[in-house]
Amino acid sequence: MTQKGHRITKVLPGSIAEEMEVEAGDLLLAICDTEIEDIFDYQFLMEDTYVELLIQKANGEEWVLEIEKEYDEDIGIVFENGLMDEYRSCKNKCIFCFIDQMPKGMRDTLYFKDDDSRLSFLQGNYITLTNMKDKDIDRIIRYHLAPINISVHTTNPELRCKMLHNRFAGEALKQLERLKQAEILMNGQIVLCKGVNDGEELERTISDLSEYLPYMQSVSVVPVGLTRFREGLYPLEPFTKADAVSVLQTIHRWQDKLYHRYKNHFIHAGDEWYILAGQEVPEEERYDGYLQLENGVGMIRLFKDEFTKALLEREGDQRSYSISMATGKLAFPYIREALDQIEEKFPGIKVHLYEIRNDFFGEYITVAGLLTGQDLIKQLSGQELGEMLLLPSVMFKSGEEIFLDDVTLEEMEKALQVKINIVKSSGQDFLQAVLLEEPDKENSREGGKYEL
Repeated sequence: MTQKGHRITKVLPGSIAEEMEVEAGDLLLAICDTEIEDIFDYQFLMEDTYVELLIQKANGEEWVLEIEKEYDEDIGIVFENGLMDEYRSCKNKCIFCFIDQMPKGMRDTLYFKDDDSRLSFLQGNYITLTNMKDKDIDRIIRYHLAPINISVHTTNPELRCKMLHNRFAGEALKQLERLKQAEILMNGQIVLCKGVNDGEELERTISDLSEYLPYMQSVSVVPVGLTRFREGLYPLEPFTKADAVSVLQTIHRWQDKLYHRYKNHFIHAGDEWYILAGQEVPEEERYDGYLQLENGVGMIRLFKDEFTKALLEREGDQRSYSISMATGKLAFPYIREALDQIEEKFPGIKVHLYEIRNDFFGEYITVAGLLTGQDLIKQLSGQELGEMLLLPSVMFKSGEEIFLDDVTLEEMEKALQVKINIVKSSGQDFLQAVLLEEPDKENSREGGKYEL
């Protein structure tokens, strides 16, 4: 039986809700005689200066609370589910889906495929539009939820149906026009698969999506991630260095063309393409404000620039100690370059840097965020780790000290017999961690799955 209303789990001290005797365990049934579907209905209806809340108390009594407040003032209610609704799962069977390439036996949350437009707005998740009805688009337009992040992959309707293994996937692309007409800002994503949506198909997709400018404000192109657990799945091949060079040529040509017309580079290559091609990442200006940072676009450039600025502002000294750091193949050369600069300015500091091979998922997975505790323990055992081991926060479950394979930070410290410090992603955070200083909260930055 579906619960009526939305359960309140916390009432903030000193808030309007506390003053009105709202309590944890109460149910919010309606606002101004309107039932609440999710957090967006709640936020929209609570923006007024006068609201009426229908609350059901634990004993079954229903209270009507008349509240006068400042426009958009928070009344101090926290719900048991931040979305105030069930999460919508993905109904597609994409040929490149990373979750389908996961081994059995990992924690349940790692197998959940979300395709929820509300998470796109709240958390930056990418959606395919195939899980959305007209009323969902209507609500996005009504509440002007933006930006909406969309996994496009291809604008060829037939090919999109094949790639997403969903006969409605091509038809869903028509929603892009509705969002454009409503002036809803969008970001797009293309997961590139060799021999499938690259080459001429990539040219077509970029060309088609550029027609949605300026409301489609950016599009990223990232290479498909291939693990060693692909038995029975669509046969996909890894990209080569020559492939990466070709992809970058296409993207750079379109960037120059679109920037000349719109003053927006629009189409962006994930950092992995530059590493695979053996090319330097572009300068900051090419990233148009890092709109696709969480998608692995521009993370290296931002880190390099932040670190360079932070190091220039510091005076070297004679502090002396030995520590260690571990990262994935993707970030290794950039971390090594930064550490060399630190050791030159602070000659008493020695940092042992280790490139961790992803034995768990396979050699083609090179980001630090997909390294497991067991791979770290196996490859760091017996190594010189010094007084402390530094690990990037992206290796851990959000808000917890636990790795993808459920190895805990405490278990790793015990196995390696070393204190571990978790480092956030900014260049300033990195420098302060190596200098064994407390992080500067004002300049601290949480990173995405490609965090260095």
